[in-house]
Amino acid sequence: MKKTPTVLTLLLVILATYWSFRVLLPHYNPDKVVVDTEFSTNRALQHVKEISKEPHGVGFPAHTTVRNYITNELKNLGLETSLQEGYTSGDWGNLSKAENILARIKGSESGKALLLLSHYDSSPHSSHGASDAGSGVATILESVRAFLKTNTIPKNDIIILISDAEELGLNGADLFVDKHEWLKDVGLVLNFEARGSGGSSYMLMETNKGNSKLISEFIAANPEFPVANSLAYSIYKMLPNDTDLTVFREEGDVEGFNFAFIDDHFDYHTAMDNYERLDRKTLAHQGSYLMPLLIHFSNADLTNLKSLDDNVYFNVPFFKMVSYPFTWIMPMLILAIIFFIFLLISGFKKKVLKGKDILKGFIPVLFTLIINGIVGYYSWTFLKWVYPAYNDILHGFTYNGHAYILAFTLFSLGTCFYAYYRFKVIKTANLLVAPFIIWILICGLVAIYLKGAAFFIIPLYSFLVAFYVHINQKNPNPFLLVFLGIPALFIFAPLVQMFPVGLGLKMMVASTLLTTLIFFLLLPLVTKYRKKGALAFLSFLLFAGLMVSAHMNSSFSKERPKPTSLLYVLNVDDDEAMWATYEHQLSDWTSQYITKKVVDNKLTKKVISSKYGSNFTYTNDAPLKNVPKPTVEVQLDTVINAIRNIRLCITPNRPINRLELFTNDIDVLKANVNGVELSEHFLQNRNSGRLITNYISDKNYTDITLEVPKDKEFELTIYEASNDLLDNALFTIPERKEDQIPMPFVLNDAILTIQKVKFE
Repeated sequence: MKKTPTVLTLLLVILATYWSFRVLLPHYNPDKVVVDTEFSTNRALQHVKEISKEPHGVGFPAHTTVRNYITNELKNLGLETSLQEGYTSGDWGNLSKAENILARIKGSESGKALLLLSHYDSSPHSSHGASDAGSGVATILESVRAFLKTNTIPKNDIIILISDAEELGLNGADLFVDKHEWLKDVGLVLNFEARGSGGSSYMLMETNKGNSKLISEFIAANPEFPVANSLAYSIYKMLPNDTDLTVFREEGDVEGFNFAFIDDHFDYHTAMDNYERLDRKTLAHQGSYLMPLLIHFSNADLTNLKSLDDNVYFNVPFFKMVSYPFTWIMPMLILAIIFFIFLLISGFKKKVLKGKDILKGFIPVLFTLIINGIVGYYSWTFLKWVYPAYNDILHGFTYNGHAYILAFTLFSLGTCFYAYYRFKVIKTANLLVAPFIIWILICGLVAIYLKGAAFFIIPLYSFLVAFYVHINQKNPNPFLLVFLGIPALFIFAPLVQMFPVGLGLKMMVASTLLTTLIFFLLLPLVTKYRKKGALAFLSFLLFAGLMVSAHMNSSFSKERPKPTSLLYVLNVDDDEAMWATYEHQLSDWTSQYITKKVVDNKLTKKVISSKYGSNFTYTNDAPLKNVPKPTVEVQLDTVINAIRNIRLCITPNRPINRLELFTNDIDVLKANVNGVELSEHFLQNRNSGRLITNYISDKNYTDITLEVPKDKEFELTIYEASNDLLDNALFTIPERKEDQIPMPFVLNDAILTIQKVKFE
């Protein structure tokens, strides 16, 4: 290929890749004047700013402030609001008092209602909750305001539910589904969430049956920037990820859509989830979903959304959403195989294809898959070895994570260019057979085991057309080959970033392998490049440059703070105290108290629960402080019909945020905590003996009634925690430096007491 077409086609490939990302988000112009009947990102931002001034988890002072703000804003829109209060433990055994905020817009007809959902509590204890889920609340408030300004009366009622205690165990949603009379009216839920502070918002459905009617209605609503595919939907259903919407689906048989953004995952549940860090384009994206969906579903028939059939679907530039039924999957696969066989026969007849050269074509395919697979698989392990502090970013996605994704993508490209540089003597048509076989095997497997990924077959048809061109033409038009490669770039390029962003850098292997597979689909064009060796060198050079750049940004700073943790742990029974941390690489702040890297195995075997099952990493002796222990009053201990019945009351003697109870290895037949019955499913599947976590808000005592087998010894371990280590008068802990934040997902900045109660 001549130099000019090579440069131009490379630029077109880069442009197509850029465009595949560009269309995923709307623009944000802070100076744009938006009319009252449209969603305004600036107006929504004002809500985010007010909601995220302080951490406002359940039991924290700002929690009430935020609830009052949202209630007043709904009233200012002319809506009658109400609060639903009650205790619930959900399916996770997390007891809390939830205070849901509710409002309703009456429709002109008596069909099912549309429910708009987000939660207003932030994650304990340091998150400001700007993204998670202040952005969701703000999206609903601003969209409802704009909708009401149109002065149109919808056919369906619109219910607004701003739930509480989502972060503790979906408790607010559980309370609404179990206790509120409006549940029977709900036909569809639109839920707005976040697992980061930026990036595109993904649409993920929740349905008990098929998705075909839901996806058809979603496409009919015509959001401007849809980001959704049935692969993410299939993976989401297999993962233990729950949102408030999950409660509606599982317990109320109500289906709906989640809209959640997951980029900049390092901010999730941290003190950096604040107003300044929220990506304005991301907030605009949430609004671009809700406005057309609100108009559409407030007038649609919500009684006819259930379906037995599933659809494959995916977003693609220019066409927005493409969808087709699962019943097409096998015919499309078989048709591709038939087309391929036809081309093979044609190629051999024309003596363009040779068996020996086809077999040689498997060498670069297997070489690139193996090398890039190994490098991707061990990349995160290697990075954590080089930078031990990465272990303290429990999200698994570092501040420089995007640089690593791009770096390893370039490494994969370099490997591919080098491999095909070495096999440049083989004619292009012969080199295309092995990649097709690999791809058709993948498509066959997903057609059986992961049907949501069946759209992988679409670019393969373009590849087959390019294969046909190479069989019949010695010098195909390079711009035609670019055009035939565009479907692969449009569909797969965003997935290269999606997997490590959504699942952590441990999934870099998905990026390196997917990059390799995309390269295979571009082989009809790439094999015509004469300077593949130079392109390999350039790719490796850029890889090295990005790794250097990532290294330069691997240290912590004010904008990239290090997660740190410190607890004071008092064992009441042994009269011993320890400092404890979850850090792997001790910060200078923590090192003031953890002076030696020693682990207390007794303490780390069973500790208060955390999101990722993290245990204390290091401990150190601490001075004994006069921390008041709780009062434990056994009110009943008797045997009835071979069942031991125990009732006790635990009352704290200091302000606490959290009480957690563990038992020894024993079957708990029934349990009631503060009048809430723990589910049989939870009791039969308890993890590490955990019985209940009580997040304290208004009640400062915990009443427990238990039924256990009479012939077994019963022991209860009480963990009582307060998040006031830095403020408590008993301690003089200095503030963190500006390049440090509290570690998320674990108990932090806490005074923790441990006390056992034995029932002989």
